[in-house]
Amino acid sequence: MQDKTRIIALDVLRGFAILGIPLMNVQSFSMVGQAYLNPNAFEDLKGLNLITWVSSHILADQKFMTLFSLLFGASVLLITSKYEQKGRSSFKIHYKRNFWLLIIGLVHAYLVWYGDILAPYAFCAFLVYPFRKQSIKGLIALGLVVFSVSSLLDFYTGFQMLNAPKEVIQSISGGWAPNVDLIQREVAAYQGSISNQMAQRYHTAQMLQTTYFFGHIFWRVFGLMLLGMALFKSGFLTGKSSKSVYIKSVLFVGFPSLIIVAFGVIFNFHHDWKLQYSMFLGSQFNYWGSLGMAIGYVGIMILVIQKQCAKGLLSRIAAIGRMALSNYLVQSLTMALFFYGLGYFGKVERSQQLIMVAFIWAAQLSYSKYWLSHFHYGPFEWLWRSLSRGKIEVFRKK
Repeated sequence: MQDKTRIIALDVLRGFAILGIPLMNVQSFSMVGQAYLNPNAFEDLKGLNLITWVSSHILADQKFMTLFSLLFGASVLLITSKYEQKGRSSFKIHYKRNFWLLIIGLVHAYLVWYGDILAPYAFCAFLVYPFRKQSIKGLIALGLVVFSVSSLLDFYTGFQMLNAPKEVIQSISGGWAPNVDLIQREVAAYQGSISNQMAQRYHTAQMLQTTYFFGHIFWRVFGLMLLGMALFKSGFLTGKSSKSVYIKSVLFVGFPSLIIVAFGVIFNFHHDWKLQYSMFLGSQFNYWGSLGMAIGYVGIMILVIQKQCAKGLLSRIAAIGRMALSNYLVQSLTMALFFYGLGYFGKVERSQQLIMVAFIWAAQLSYSKYWLSHFHYGPFEWLWRSLSRGKIEVFRKK
């Protein structure tokens, strides 16, 4: 019974994270890249657009990516421990799985969407494997240290920016508040031919997987995977902790973190989202707040599972989690078709973007459970599993 509860808890959490991801990814698909971090970079924030941005930033931005990163670290332990409990080495399957995940991620990044997270996950998974035997305290300490590196780099750069010459500010301003020419160039590229889209996507993906990866993404994802391992070992992610632990995680971790994120919004609007204050220093409220809110979200979802309410909805969310890779990629393909293929890039306001999110939610809540009633895996899970094991896995249920 415990094993069943543990698996359901992880599937529900994974499905919950997958449903939250398009709330933020839709902004990258539909607007210039800088608009994801700087809400003043592309459109005036007024009325419903302002409400949409504030609510999505506070409740979703980085929170679901954080949760999914924690769960990815947990999955490393889950998979490797199954092999090791049978007296088999987990080394080969771990590295084969993540090699093919890296390939899938690179294809996704350069052919579909530059904001891919699969390739960074795979790269970090290569390095996280040797730490799986560490104690819970050791993993938490190391995870927090690694997670802090990106924050320390941002603090250092941010304080340097406060006294930087105007020429320096202007030289990097395009990455934060692009001028009309840069905006028109990106909009024209993604509304243009496939070759124009590919050129624009290649440039952004390469930057994210080199400069931005080693300065920010690596430290964040690697640190979160280590913390995910610790939370898995402690039983927190699998529903094995006591009810009081989950209540405390919501009240004393999640809620205070929400206040921190909200204060960050006030701080950045007070400074009019200027590069000197908001690009590095102003981002730290959400960087740290997202970790606490992700833990709070775990607490809420586990309490709902333990309460055994909304069973029908939870079963559908769990189905989404069981085919998380497929659903993540289908989200990207759907948004790429609409915004790039049909030419709606740069034409959809933030509040209108929620229509796309609602469509994705309705579709995935509907088809995921139905799909798994006929097939053992999602289509991309089947492909990934077959490549990793070097043989064609049974796909359709008898």
